[in-house]
Amino acid sequence: MSPAALDTLVSAVAAGDELAFSKLTDHYRRGLQAHCFRLTGSVEDSEDLVQETFLRAWQNRAGFRGPSYRAWLYRIATNVCFDALKRRRRRPAIADELDAEPLIERIRATDEGPLSTLMNRETVELAFSAAVQHLPPRQRAVLVLRAVLGWSSKDAALLLESSVASVNSALQRARRNLYDKLPEQRLEWAWGPDLSEDERSLLQGYLRAVERAGAVS
Repeated sequence: MSPAALDTLVSAVAAGDELAFSKLTDHYRRGLQAHCFRLTGSVEDSEDLVQETFLRAWQNRAGFRGPSYRAWLYRIATNVCFDALKRRRRRPAIADELDAEPLIERIRATDEGPLSTLMNRETVELAFSAAVQHLPPRQRAVLVLRAVLGWSSKDAALLLESSVASVNSALQRARRNLYDKLPEQRLEWAWGPDLSEDERSLLQGYLRAVERAGAVS
């Protein structure tokens, strides 16, 4: 969708056009669901959280002041996820359902074997997802925004209503914590050629975050 078309929809939404809002939310739905999954570790919860995000966005549509509708929706989604994590007050769903510690230990054991042993991409993705869920919510959000989505510290700070220094500090702590959770031979992992661009970008973002942590530890 072109920027001009998006601007037209945003203007229509501000005027109360529900059909325009439906088209606009459909445009951002997939990315927001991935964002909610990364923050909460639950596919099922992420669907509900996206719906809650859209509900809040519609109810507060008059509060959008620009310049980026996408950033505004991500700010709402992040706060929705924070609220959900506070209500949960237990280990994240992905850690419960997948039993994260044995999964990570199994990958550590594989690293000790021949270098020709390749991990399938599903296991690699689950290992990263499980490890990220051990981070505190704010560290998790900063890591996803900075290392995975590629947002600047300034933009992440605006979204989280924090300072740039606080975001940078949280990112450094998140990298160190993630580094401690994953095996040493991460760069030996391999995934198949059928990996989508979004999936490849996600995993490369995690790898960059982990390797940077190692460089400063």
